[in-house]
Amino acid sequence: MIYKWKRLGENSLFLAPSIILTLALGIYPLIWMLRYMFYDYAGYGEALFVGLDNFSRLLRDSLFWESVGNTFIYAGGKLLLTLPLSLLLAVILNGRLRGSNLLRGIYFMPTVISTAVISVVFYNIFNSYNGMVNTVLMKLHLVSQPVDWLGPKHAMLTVIIVAVWGAVGNYMLLFLAGLQSIPQDLYESASIDGANAGRRFWNITLPMLAPVAQMVIMLAIIASLKGYESIMVITEGGPIGKTEVMYLYLYKLLFPVSTGSPVTQQLGYGSAVGFATAVIVGAVTGLYFFFSRKMNKVY
Repeated sequence: MIYKWKRLGENSLFLAPSIILTLALGIYPLIWMLRYMFYDYAGYGEALFVGLDNFSRLLRDSLFWESVGNTFIYAGGKLLLTLPLSLLLAVILNGRLRGSNLLRGIYFMPTVISTAVISVVFYNIFNSYNGMVNTVLMKLHLVSQPVDWLGPKHAMLTVIIVAVWGAVGNYMLLFLAGLQSIPQDLYESASIDGANAGRRFWNITLPMLAPVAQMVIMLAIIASLKGYESIMVITEGGPIGKTEVMYLYLYKLLFPVSTGSPVTQQLGYGSAVGFATAVIVGAVTGLYFFFSRKMNKVY
């Protein structure tokens, strides 16, 4: 009995830092936000209780709903490009390719570079007047005049390209880990039976990779819906709100730094927006888990 209590005490000591940090950095801010959803509070002065007025305003906030639509466009475009490209690179690098370790490092490198640095580099690459993309396109005579990559027509495409470049390496490594866990005996047996590369990929690789793919897609969905850092650097949500996404709009409400921002610091209303944003991301993730539950089974 004494030994049991001693082990319990030791385990509690090991868990104490994690519990304290979770309470201080996770639970307390959540309770703080839930409380101020019902207040008109600018971060200083007196907080005025307004009941459900913040949620009533949220339903009529066209900027917020525009950011919701932009978020789904941004996330959809990023997922459609990132996941197939990551899987393709993983399959290629999983083969007996010379220099594959070097290529893995090269493709993974964007993941370890600061998002702000990547965004500044791509801002200059896609600059409408002297950017590298327009220079190359004009020298190849593919366009007759510079394309406004950061304008209303192409800004969303530009930020999606930047997001894909920064995310491919990360998901490629996860797919690669899944591919290397598939027993090679299955491929050898299929080859003996006469299955070609396409049939081996379709009948062995994809089903065996399904549990890993379920996790990778879930991470990609959450990251895409929450992504805003590169957009903040490249376009600041513009032009005319074409790249304003949910978390960027929330950031501007809580930490307005630009004098030209259409919003001012509103911690009360920002808490309501944060709650609605979390509900939307949670709902999308929950729906994905519901419809993808069969992927967790290895056939």
